[in-house]
Amino acid sequence: MAKVASARVELDGARDALRQHWPEYLIEAAGLGVFMVVAGICVMLLEQPGAPLHQAIASPDLRRGLIGVAMGLTAVAIIYSPWGRQSGAHLNPAVTLTFWRLGKVAPADAMFYITAQFAGGIAGTLLLSALLGDRFTLPPISAVATLPGRPGEFVALAAEVAIAFVMMTTVLTANASARLMRWTGLCAGILVALYIAFEAPLSGMSLNPARSVASAVPSGLWHGIWIYLIAAPLGMLLAAELHLRLGRRTPCAKLHHFTQRRCIFHCDFTGTPIMGASHER
Repeated sequence: MAKVASARVELDGARDALRQHWPEYLIEAAGLGVFMVVAGICVMLLEQPGAPLHQAIASPDLRRGLIGVAMGLTAVAIIYSPWGRQSGAHLNPAVTLTFWRLGKVAPADAMFYITAQFAGGIAGTLLLSALLGDRFTLPPISAVATLPGRPGEFVALAAEVAIAFVMMTTVLTANASARLMRWTGLCAGILVALYIAFEAPLSGMSLNPARSVASAVPSGLWHGIWIYLIAAPLGMLLAAELHLRLGRRTPCAKLHHFTQRRCIFHCDFTGTPIMGASHER
């Protein structure tokens, strides 16, 4: 009976979370969907053999660097947008799991965030697939699939764990500092750009399980998907454990906290309120 009662309480809690926080879930889905659409368009413009930019820029390293800059700027734009300021701009199941581990995200919110992230990413790639057909889903674009590089799967795994660890360590360190907090999103965007430019040849630069699944669905390229499902959560959760052991604070699960947008997290934000702002739960 106790288990049944507990299950009912959890179900009621999930229903309440869905009813009250559905805008944040929808934002997470839309945010990753937009990110995937921009990624697909950028890669097609620069990597489609017949595209003018591809013909004008002979160096694959330079093209990859330009894609990195574009995606880093996209990440920054989403994080600092009104959408990102409200949902926290996780856009990544590994990020949500990390903040759940740190006690900042309720279990029901974490479950719905992760579901929304996968759904939004897939919706973005399926939209491009419907609009562009084989030009998007077949090589060389392959729906911007993440695949292990020439060094092999275990190198890709190690690389993905490393970049995830560095990303989350940077986010948590910046977010815990009153002086650096406002730059958390910019730091994350810079790392995205650098990872695409320099790390992508090793692992394809996923950093995000939902992002990799979103590309695999229309392309059918599931090779090495196990890497992308476990590496980013592992690396980011390791960063969280280090953060906890060092006794550092985690004020909020938002990458950019803005008090004119409600916060649904277990938030200890102590920044100076903006005139007339509300801080809803």
